[in-house]
Amino acid sequence: MNGYLIALRAIVLREAMRFLNQRSRFLAALVRPLVWLVVFAAGFRAALGLSIIPPYQTYITYEVYIVPGLCGMIQLFNGMQSSLSLVYDQEMGSMRLLLTSRLPRSWLLFCKLLAGVAVSILQVYVFLAIAALFGITLPPMGYLYLFPALILTGLMLGALGLLISSTIKQLENFAGVMNFVIFPMFFMSTALYPLWKMAESSPFLRDLCALNPFTHAVELIRFALYEQFNGAALLWVLACFAVFMACSIIGYDPARGLMKRKRG
Repeated sequence: MNGYLIALRAIVLREAMRFLNQRSRFLAALVRPLVWLVVFAAGFRAALGLSIIPPYQTYITYEVYIVPGLCGMIQLFNGMQSSLSLVYDQEMGSMRLLLTSRLPRSWLLFCKLLAGVAVSILQVYVFLAIAALFGITLPPMGYLYLFPALILTGLMLGALGLLISSTIKQLENFAGVMNFVIFPMFFMSTALYPLWKMAESSPFLRDLCALNPFTHAVELIRFALYEQFNGAALLWVLACFAVFMACSIIGYDPARGLMKRKRG
């Protein structure tokens, strides 16, 4: 057990030191959602005219509605950026050394996920604090209920990043693949507008959004912020995390996974 805890501590501290040495990464993670919140929200609010947001049946501003989606955006980008470091570690050879240790490969990858989740949660709460300075406040207990939701959604999105990184051969190819995944997932979700608004324009688009794992991550965060529980979103997030994590473990198997095909 001591070996497991030592590995967890070492990987988390390594990720924390890397994050502290990359202050631009922290600023970028905050500027991106703040731009959406301050600049674009006004235009979307005027275009959509949202006032009562099902299923909450309460009057809220559009800025308040998209805050959970922007929290999910922070976690989505952070999960992909954490996976970028894995691609770099693969090229440098340190990832291969890590995976050849005596500890289970699943535990090592899970430690990497936890490290990324810890960083993303810090970024989300800093973003919420800045949003509060703009007068965008949420139910007080919602900030507490949000914490377990962020852990689960961070693990799911981080596992997706792990799966993607296991298929990347070179660091230069990661940026294109990342954008190909991030933007469709974000825009075809409920991060900016509810599903019923999607259905008014296209039922097919609404169905795509309903199948998007990021949609359910955002809904889990949104319901938690409003002190509510969304069982369907929780099951979706857990199921997607299990699938992404299992595929990542196979992908990072030096003996038979996708890494074997790369070396070939």
